[in-house]
Order: sequence, then C-alpha cells, then structure tokens
Amino acid sequence: MRLIFFATLLTLSTLYAPQPLLPVLAAEFGVSRDAIALLTTLTFIPLALAPLGYGYLLEAVEPRRVLRVCFLLLGLSAFVFAVSGSYALLLAVRLFQGMLVPALLTSLMTYVSRRSQSGEVQRTMAAYIAATILGGFLGRLCSGAIAGWLHWRASFWLLGASLLLCAVLLGRLPPAGGLALTRPRARLVLDVLRNGFFLRIYLAVFCLFLAFAAVMNFIPFRLTDISRHADEFRIGLMYSGYLMGVVTSLSAVRLARRFGGELPALLVGFSVYCVAILLLSVPRVAVLFADMFLFCGAMFLVHATASGWLNRFAGSHKGMVNGLYIAFYYGGGALGSSAPGPVYSRFGWNGVIVMLAVFALVGLLLTLSCRRFLRQGLSPVGGS
Repeated sequence: MRLIFFATLLTLSTLYAPQPLLPVLAAEFGVSRDAIALLTTLTFIPLALAPLGYGYLLEAVEPRRVLRVCFLLLGLSAFVFAVSGSYALLLAVRLFQGMLVPALLTSLMTYVSRRSQSGEVQRTMAAYIAATILGGFLGRLCSGAIAGWLHWRASFWLLGASLLLCAVLLGRLPPAGGLALTRPRARLVLDVLRNGFFLRIYLAVFCLFLAFAAVMNFIPFRLTDISRHADEFRIGLMYSGYLMGVVTSLSAVRLARRFGGELPALLVGFSVYCVAILLLSVPRVAVLFADMFLFCGAMFLVHATASGWLNRFAGSHKGMVNGLYIAFYYGGGALGSSAPGPVYSRFGWNGVIVMLAVFALVGLLLTLSCRRFLRQGLSPVGGS
C-alpha cells in the first residue's frame, strides 16, 4: 500500500502544482487573472467525466498497466510544461494531464477500497484521503518554494522526474487480481443516482469542493491584493492548512464515533466549514493563514467521512460509486476554480465569500436531509 499512497501523493501534486504560481504565470505570459485560472479548471473538467470515459478501459486492461502508462505520460507532460513558451501550450498540457488523472484516481481509490479487509474500509479510505491531502499540500508548497529559490520551470522539471520514477516503481506493484472497476453502463449509473442517499452525498461534496477549489485557486490573488510581500514561497506556505486536513482525515473514524455517527460528523464538519469561509473575509494575512487550518480541517473531515461512508454501502459496485464520487467532487472543483473570477472582478473578495458561503450552506442542508434515509435503513448498492 505504501507505493499506492506514494503514487496518490504524486498524482495530487501534479494536479495542484501550478496554483501558487498563478500570479507569476499570469505576469510572464501576459494573461488575465481569470484566464490563468483555467490552468486548474481544465484539469478538473475531465475529472468530472471520469466514470463515463474510463470505466471501459479499466475493465479491459489490468490496472497496474494503466497506472504505469499514465505516470509515464504525466512525467513527460510535466517536462513539456517546464519548457513551454506560450500560454496556449500550457493550457494544452493541463488539459492532457486532466485526461490522465481520472484514470489514476479512479484506479487508486478503488484499488485501496478492494484491498481493504472487511470492517477496515473507512479507516483505509481515510488513509487514502490523507495521502491525497499531503499530495495537494506538497505539490503547492514545493512548487512555490522551488520557484522562489530557482525558477518556476525548475518545479516542473523535478515533478516530471518524480513521476517517471514512480512509473518505474509501479512495475513492482502486485497484480490487482480480482480488482475490476465497474463498466459505466447507463443503467447502473442511474441505479446509483436514483438512490436518494447517494445522490444527496454526491451533491453535498459537489458544493464542498466547489468552495474549496475556489479558495485554493484565488487565495494567491487575494494575498497579492493585501500584501506586497506575497511572493511564490509565501503563497505556497499559505497552503499549510492542508496539514490540519491530514489530521482530521486520519481521525475521521474516531471523530465520527465521538460525534455519534457519520451524519453528525458531517454536520459538524459542514458547520465549521461555513464559519471558516466567512472568516476568510478578514483582510489580514495572519488571520487568513490561521483560518486556512480551520477551513482545510473541516473540509477534509467531511471528505474523508463521506467517501468512507459511501464505500461501506457500495456493495459490489465500488468502481461506479467511487467514479461518481470523483465526478461530482471534481465537477464542483471545475466550477469553483473558474466561476469566482467574474464575481471577484465585479464584487471583490467579499462577493466571492458570500457566494461560497451559500454553496457551503446548501451542502449542509443536503447532508441534513440524509437523516430520513438513515431512519429507513440503508442497504448496499446491488444488494451485495
């Protein structure tokens, strides 16, 4: 499992490495704040379509082979990003990377779930979520630090080398054996989405990650607006709140027990999330830095609890349930990484905060509405 978690870390690092560099990239390539945000949005869009395009491939091809090929291509694409001389090529590379990441995340998430022993699914999924959090944090921090010390291009040379190393190491991964991701038949997709409990959780995490992606994508510009000392390294440090996400995700099972179950844990997480979003309106760097710990901690408590909870009721269709979870999660990210741009330009940062608080509140209400499904009793998808 260590190699799987290392691969997960690198996958998320690739996804988020450009974020702390957005102001620098916008200045170097002469594009607007809204336009440079597309470097994140373009990678999220394919992730929102993951279960519709990759299920056939992942059922026909051994997952280990898919992982090795995807990491090889990701590594090469990072090198192309590093030498790019035009904004259009940057966008093309990010779109290409976005087409590879869904296959990786769906394979990795379901591999972890299927390899988990009975009764350990939620705990193992929490560890997987912690690996995704650490990858997101290190990807941002390292790219910002390397760019500050050397050059932004050096960040992607190092990332590319790490991805190629991972492709080689994945040759040691044992065959998945009985692992088979579910082919995205329309009927099975509809069966999952007709389940009111699953649909509400999917929509809640859509709202959750929409707000999160918006803050992560536009916080660099907020920092440059309120502080003249906001260089690449300091912007990268702003993502240190991710470390609290590691703590809450690894503690998700224990916290759920302490709160009295998964639903109360989700409600507490969403409530704190709403408060943290409102605190982001304070125009002081120190307050923003501290609040990012609260913001990330609450977000990843919800994420780890929701993903583990869904897998407990996924039955024999973990591939489809996880694929749809990824689709809704990153669908929210695709919208959140770009939609606040026009709001920011017209209404300022506080306008963005109001918009995100509304989405977080909708997520809270959707989660609260799951209570009636618990009273009725939940059964696995497909009855197995």
